Amino acid sequence: MTQRDSRETFYRNLVTLTRKVRTLFDARTSSHGLTYARARLLLHMNTCEAQTQAELAEAMDVERPTMARLIDGLEEAGLVRREISSQDRRQRHVHMTAPARAQAQTVTELTEAIRHELIEGIPEEDLEVADRVIHQMLENIVKAASE
Repeated sequence: MTQRDSRETFYRNLVTLTRKVRTLFDARTSSHGLTYARARLLLHMNTCEAQTQAELAEAMDVERPTMARLIDGLEEAGLVRREISSQDRRQRHVHMTAPARAQAQTVTELTEAIRHELIEGIPEEDLEVADRVIHQMLENIVKAASE
């Protein structure tokens, strides 16, 4: 296999892996009544203090209107509540409710199980090399986006 072929195969496999991980995560979370986006947001919110919709949109790398609709749905389901900021009345912080925390715990457990399943049988040194490669690719994306 030539260097070009191996690079193309690696890239294609990486894209396929990403899609399949998302599909697996979506399938597992949907069995608990959550969409991929809602599960991801609950995971994020479970690890940070209350944030504004704008901060959540930035953290989740989605547009603000998309985040507003996502939060609307979670609020209707009783999973989050919006509270006016004590420091700036124009801002509302999004807080998780107790049922959301329970669902976030379930999603955390599902995520850990998937992570364990995916790396099973891979030697630690191979994981370290893969991590360096992915880290370099992420740096390359940042560089390419700034050009």
